[in-house]
Amino acid sequence: MSDDHEHTGPGLQERTEPGPIEDYALLSDMRTSALVGKDGSIDWLCLPRFDSPSCFTRLLGNDHHGHWQIIPTSPIQHVRRQYRENSLVLETEFHTADGVVRLVDSMPPHEKNQEDEPCVVRLLEGVSGEVEVRMRWVMRFAYGHSIPWLRHIREEHPVPDEYLLAIAGPHTVVLRGDRLPRGKEDERAHEMTLTVHEGDWYSWVLQWAPDHENLPPPMDPVQETQDSEDFWHDWTKHITYHGPHKEALFRSLATLKALTYAPSGGIIAAPTTSLPESLEGNRNWDYRYCWIRDATLVLLALDNFGCSDEALAWRRWLIRAVAGDPADTQIMYGVRGERHLLEWEPDWLPGYLGAKPVRVGNAAFNQRQLDMFGEVMDALHIAREHGMTESQASWEMQSKMLNYLETIWQEPDKGLWEVRGPARHFTHSRVMIWVAFDRAVRAVEEHDLPGPVERWRELRDTVHAEVLEHGYNERLGTFTQYYGGTMLDAATLLIPAVGFLPGDDERVRNTVRAVEQGLQHDVFIDRYTTGRETHSVDGLTGREGSFLACSFWMVDALVLCGRRQEAEQMFDKLLELSNDVGLYAEEYDIPNGHFTGNFPQAFTHLGLVNSAAMLYGGHTRTEHSQRHEGGLV
Repeated sequence: MSDDHEHTGPGLQERTEPGPIEDYALLSDMRTSALVGKDGSIDWLCLPRFDSPSCFTRLLGNDHHGHWQIIPTSPIQHVRRQYRENSLVLETEFHTADGVVRLVDSMPPHEKNQEDEPCVVRLLEGVSGEVEVRMRWVMRFAYGHSIPWLRHIREEHPVPDEYLLAIAGPHTVVLRGDRLPRGKEDERAHEMTLTVHEGDWYSWVLQWAPDHENLPPPMDPVQETQDSEDFWHDWTKHITYHGPHKEALFRSLATLKALTYAPSGGIIAAPTTSLPESLEGNRNWDYRYCWIRDATLVLLALDNFGCSDEALAWRRWLIRAVAGDPADTQIMYGVRGERHLLEWEPDWLPGYLGAKPVRVGNAAFNQRQLDMFGEVMDALHIAREHGMTESQASWEMQSKMLNYLETIWQEPDKGLWEVRGPARHFTHSRVMIWVAFDRAVRAVEEHDLPGPVERWRELRDTVHAEVLEHGYNERLGTFTQYYGGTMLDAATLLIPAVGFLPGDDERVRNTVRAVEQGLQHDVFIDRYTTGRETHSVDGLTGREGSFLACSFWMVDALVLCGRRQEAEQMFDKLLELSNDVGLYAEEYDIPNGHFTGNFPQAFTHLGLVNSAAMLYGGHTRTEHSQRHEGGLV
């Protein structure tokens, strides 16, 4: 996608609904995040955490549901955006016939300000000419449902201070700035216009407060912006990558960092909820949580390229989240390891461009997905291989998990796609059960950890034989989605990546070819066939876009099958799909040429980073890469 988007007429100014998903850029302080559109509008902001209720919710509704827009009043000729180098400080330039203004947005990172509350800093610079700019500030708490009590306050003691104070129940926000918008009672909004000349600077800071009687003090917005830029520059110095497409890899790693909840180390799947996989269906989910399934890919992506502190923090989060009775282990948790992610529908929201339902929480937290045990064992095995010292408590937790898996491994589950149809013996889940026992065997044999290795080895071999017998369809010449079925599933592309079979095995090559023929459209890969004929499998209506992470899985599979040139060509094409600031959503709608699904999506960026490692240097899931030997400490 181009980084210079032309616009004719006043379309950006007149929009009252959210823009295309690819029009958004991400701000983050590593506790929460905001999405900023090309029209200068912050349309999504949850305070004070990623999974808190939103105070700007235009993304799932319209202007009435809350947003904060700064934009020229005259027709915009074109918009140019970029992050300052490798930071998350966003610059948006609006080019008009009267001149150019630059909007600079950022959120001070949590790791810099451990005690400060979340805030958004916005700077407006006159670049050339004389441009009239309008600010519109519509504050709505509780996912657009709660209209706050708003007051314009001037104080003289202990220091002069002027601000807008918004209060509703437990929610409090303060807006300070060089000029403050005035209330429009008929709209319950605040608005103003100002003329920006070349060389002019204006600034605003929005701050969250846990207590309306103890408000945060004013801050220097210019210094905060510089400090944010410095933080990200310092962080990217740790990235150790010198191969092709360095800018794309840095942006993906920075996005993963931005989706990290710094107090715990957990990484959310996406900062949004209910951005639809298809406007015609009901595949709208809340992704503001931490999935166990991401664990292996997160550790590989971060530790492969020098982000070892983040990898260690993720492992600590993982161990803490799954601690307890193995029977209670979940597929996902809250950012601090919360277990009950109850799903409900804020029915006052119309949804993104009318796509309903809007969901808060995710009922899949209570699903049985047996592949999760393999993901945990694989992630912690990779941690050992990468030199992260194993603790006795961690190994005891893994041993108990394996003991529990021994009692349930033969049962059906819901699979990695979290289907809401009947439980089945999904091939990918069975492969990951094999991974769990395989990594346990390797922990004993290669790392001298204690355990019943003969029993685990026997179970590993039993599962391996079972998958080959029931998961591979000889007539079709491919691994199928579930035992006895005929449907394809892109998850079978992971079979060589996890080491279940080598990439040159004929069954793997046949499966790759079958996915190419049945699920691939140019560089796009569907997860599985969706539509009326598959309703009995996933329990959902409507189709979905092509799942972008699956495209990167195909890149990896092609490399492992010895088709490297094709893999590089596909990787190059996939890099062209990012939006103008290097971000990816969950899926891509081929007919309409738009992103679909939650955004930005960690799973897609993980796929990009790990495909870069596969192609240009880095450790794979099954490669021996020990920095040092060791057992328990």
